[in-house]
Amino acid sequence: MDHRKIYPFPEHFLWGAASAAYQVEGAYREDGKGLSNQDILNGTNAFHDTTVTADFYHRYKEDIALMGEMGLKSFRFSVAWTRIYPDGKTLNPKGIEFYNKIINELLKYKIEPMVTLYHFDHPYELQKSYGGWYSDHMIDDYLRFAKTCFQAFGDRVKYWLTICEQNNIVLYPNLIGGYLEHVDIDTWRIQVTRVMSLCSARAVNLCHKMIPDAKIGASFSFPPSYPASSSPDDVLAAMNENDFRDFYGMDLVYKARQNPWVVRYYEERGVDIRLSREDTDILCSCSPDFIAYNYYRTNVAKSCPLESEQIQPEFNLTGKKGSITYPTFPGLYQGTGNETLEKSDWDWTIDPKGLRISLRMLYDRYAVPIMVVENGLGAYDQVEDGKVSDPYRIEYLKKHIEQLQLAVCDGIEVWGYYVWSFVDVLSTSNGYNKRYGLVYVDRTDRDPKELRRICKDSYYWYQELLKVNGNILDRRNVI
Repeated sequence: MDHRKIYPFPEHFLWGAASAAYQVEGAYREDGKGLSNQDILNGTNAFHDTTVTADFYHRYKEDIALMGEMGLKSFRFSVAWTRIYPDGKTLNPKGIEFYNKIINELLKYKIEPMVTLYHFDHPYELQKSYGGWYSDHMIDDYLRFAKTCFQAFGDRVKYWLTICEQNNIVLYPNLIGGYLEHVDIDTWRIQVTRVMSLCSARAVNLCHKMIPDAKIGASFSFPPSYPASSSPDDVLAAMNENDFRDFYGMDLVYKARQNPWVVRYYEERGVDIRLSREDTDILCSCSPDFIAYNYYRTNVAKSCPLESEQIQPEFNLTGKKGSITYPTFPGLYQGTGNETLEKSDWDWTIDPKGLRISLRMLYDRYAVPIMVVENGLGAYDQVEDGKVSDPYRIEYLKKHIEQLQLAVCDGIEVWGYYVWSFVDVLSTSNGYNKRYGLVYVDRTDRDPKELRRICKDSYYWYQELLKVNGNILDRRNVI
């Protein structure tokens, strides 16, 4: 679609940046905080260490002042469940106090807070007690946590996310510490999807009841899958990846629908995944205000014969191109690389047009407003003469925001866009070698040093973008 007229972003568009509690806060045992599943992973590899990270817990005023200086419109952050309920059951007032300070500091600079209730970290006591997200017991504990957050913060927080990337969690169980050893991985995936979807649905209803003027949605990862060729078999494989990886869970929350061929696939393998009437009624009662998703890349799928060996996907943990493990799911799809696109050092395709494609796919399927709540480039950044020059990140963001505006021109209702991340965070799969921030945090995986903040060139570029409300396709305001 060749747009002759460029439509501007809405006047109150939420230009933001994002973070997650366990990746940025540090202070992992301070003021009554309990151990989370992420804290238990400390030391299991060379880079996973939640004890200090960027020390946002102690430096939030400094970081929020930088947000204010930039002119940031919104900041998305998650609440550490273990600060509010250290053991999943017992309320910790110090946790409420900390997030009240964060919210009030943001509002001081007229920055709209967006709160993610769950972003990969839950009380380890719940994991030990009943297996965490695999158990229905998680629903009541999650809702207790959500209700407390709505009560404590709902007078000032008007944008909420229920759960971050439930589809990535089930695809990559190691993100939250792995699946239960005595449970088949596919059975675990389906059950966790069900429990998380019910939690999202009930949290949406609770939020609407407790905070009538709030907006709430669930967050998913959505890298749309392209067919490896024009072969009908590859086209079907790409459809399978989209349906099984992404749309199945989205459909539960946004359409109260179970994809029939996903149900049939499991049925043929002796597993009945059909939801009960009670579950279906809960999902049907849910009306999220928007759909949120994280966009970094696109995937490619090709046909995968039934006799193939199953291979689970794995992230590139080395930062050397070619180290990613693509999935092989017999009878469904096999992942493969895309030779037409540039890739990051961690094998993630750089595909700005894929953002517009994904926006159109989601808007067509769900017909609700959309928030892009994560988008950014992980890269090796270097400090030279006290500065961080990151033209590669600026180019990445510029091209993606251009495609975002073209999606607005297509008529898609987009409410906000959030860069991942504001400051450098602990990368879930790569520590501090892989940096995403607009602000550099001077530390290594092994040495926190003084955690000095250095605004990267991308910080200043985003600052200028905010002054023109992101309208970089308007040739009068080219950045």
